[in-house]
Amino acid sequence: MSTPKRLRLAAIGCGSRTFIYFEWAAKMPDHYEIVAAADHNAARRAKARALSQNPAFREFNNDVAILAEPRLADIMIIATQDAYHFAHASAALRKGYDLLLEKPIATNLPEVLALDRLARELGRRVLVCHVLRYTPFYRKVKEIVASGALGRVVSFEATEGVEAWHQGHSFVRGHWSVTEKSTPMIIAKSCHDTDILSWLVDSPCESISSFGGILHFRADQAPAGAPARCTDGCPAAATCLYDAHRYLGDQKRWLEVIFDRAKTATDDEIVAWLRTSPWGRCVYHCDNTAVDHQTVNMNFASGATGTFTMTAFSQGRDVAIFGTKARLLAGERVQRLAGAEIVIEDHATHAIQRVAVDLDAGGGHGGGDAGLIRMLHAEMLKPRAEDMESSLPISVESHLMGFAAEESRRSGRTINLADFKARLGRLT
Repeated sequence: MSTPKRLRLAAIGCGSRTFIYFEWAAKMPDHYEIVAAADHNAARRAKARALSQNPAFREFNNDVAILAEPRLADIMIIATQDAYHFAHASAALRKGYDLLLEKPIATNLPEVLALDRLARELGRRVLVCHVLRYTPFYRKVKEIVASGALGRVVSFEATEGVEAWHQGHSFVRGHWSVTEKSTPMIIAKSCHDTDILSWLVDSPCESISSFGGILHFRADQAPAGAPARCTDGCPAAATCLYDAHRYLGDQKRWLEVIFDRAKTATDDEIVAWLRTSPWGRCVYHCDNTAVDHQTVNMNFASGATGTFTMTAFSQGRDVAIFGTKARLLAGERVQRLAGAEIVIEDHATHAIQRVAVDLDAGGGHGGGDAGLIRMLHAEMLKPRAEDMESSLPISVESHLMGFAAEESRRSGRTINLADFKARLGRLT
């Protein structure tokens, strides 16, 4: 039996996503060697070095320094903040790297299309981190749909519950709170979902309409007397779901993502940090423009239609697929009610089939993080880029759907995706 080719990995940006991918790659030493990383933070670089298990691992202060070197690896992981993805990915492609690119591809559609064109021109491979494709749950749903057990797919309903604290942390106080400085919510959080839904339907999306806005995280919803910061003494602190002092207790795992000393700092030091940090602000008195709910209506070339709802006020993902032979219900609500992650009901006999899936298989994202790294090796070694299961052109379609949904939400118009792509493509 031949030994698989080891692929060398490097990274620009040493945050939680890079750490997860390095951790899983290090568990597959026959497939990967982790060789380098760039980040302005020395502590994060040190953590990346430790995860690499490679004494020859090289550290760089920034993207310029690592890209000034001769090509160090086969694959460059791009895991910086959204606004830097296009510049970092473009530079790495020109340097000769294939990419594992964190979503979103870029913060606007013209740059998404430009990066796709550059990768094609250079003959480079880009795998976008749509980790849900690699989960046992969604792969089982795909298997059932592809088997014909449901008949022809007619319509679907899907939801993503962001979860209230996550919304407050990331999209009210955090990096994605101001859409104009980052990425629209429907892209930043839910391009996973548009990718999965188009994959399940297996047909191009032709038109989209969308509605949504900020219903809760605004000043007129604040408790009486709530100050600008939780650390300023809020009269509602004891009962407020979003009190920043929860970073010291049941929400400390979120603090570890944004505060490098979260595990070693005293409570007094954390409170002092919250007094000036964006994460110490009252969620009702922020500068957030990211929506807290949005519904997307989709029409596909096959004739199938579907709706997707993103909401801050639920948790987890659920999907219902309605076919000509049977309907499929799947997700966290189904698991709680039926004791299985997937339920299939036959239209003719009304027979119920329950399908159990291990949602925690392989760690984070329901096994998607580990699944992505397992699949990455084979994907990058396929004879042609177009043979990849999730190539950059495929991921572009999910972003096209998301940006079109945001255009519809803002304009109140139904968006034809071909026209939208052509119009935005002319800007590149």
